[in-house]
Amino acid sequence: MAEKAALLEKIGNIARITMNNPGSLNSMTQALLDDTRDALREVEEDPGVRAVIFTGAGRAFCAGGDLPYILTFDNIAKSRRYIQDIAQIVNLIVHMSKPVIAMVNGVAAGAGFSLALACDLIFCGRAARFSQSFVRIGLIPDGSATYFLPRTVGLHRAKELMFTGDIIDAERAFQIGLVNRVIADEQLWDETLEFARRLSRYAPLAIGLMKKILNQSDKLDLQAGIELETGIQLFCLGTEDHREGVNAFLEKRAPAFQGR
Repeated sequence: MAEKAALLEKIGNIARITMNNPGSLNSMTQALLDDTRDALREVEEDPGVRAVIFTGAGRAFCAGGDLPYILTFDNIAKSRRYIQDIAQIVNLIVHMSKPVIAMVNGVAAGAGFSLALACDLIFCGRAARFSQSFVRIGLIPDGSATYFLPRTVGLHRAKELMFTGDIIDAERAFQIGLVNRVIADEQLWDETLEFARRLSRYAPLAIGLMKKILNQSDKLDLQAGIELETGIQLFCLGTEDHREGVNAFLEKRAPAFQGR
């Protein structure tokens, strides 16, 4: 049986999804898209998973679209399906109730860059490189990069990155607020895993709801934001996790959240 184009490994309550096409820098074949989608769905449905690490095999995170595969498209329906399959993965990451950390271990280019942007946090190694490379092959950014990048680094900086396709290194990515942390390559996995484990110890319902509200905060005015916060907070006040957190604080012990 052939190895999957995206691997799913569960380490306690942490899931690691690895795009697994290292021979072409994890470029997006149809198999990689299909297997990544399936892995994300499995993780979302597993109540034992509290946090997700999303990464690539070998020396890259993801180089974007698989150009030889794209050149085989002979009608617009095939092209549309491919673009929509990438968008579906973005939506699964964004709407997942669990925090997703992009662990960028090398190049993240084109739609691979877009996938990293869709994640909740981006940790990268010093060898990481980022490029909105679409313009170099006569395309516009997809994978929701036109939505996420200006919200992450600002409109004018996003335009510069997209208009030029320039490659930026890890330090520059940190300076412009694109990534959360730059970590020595040899320590990238250990530090990302430890951070994911830290998140997994917090109340999963609260984190999932924070993610939901933050992902729509730019669409709300102040009053609508306050009303949304109030409704969600009233729900949280009635959860077992809230009671456990308060009791643990009063008893000076670590809480044991159950996601209820």
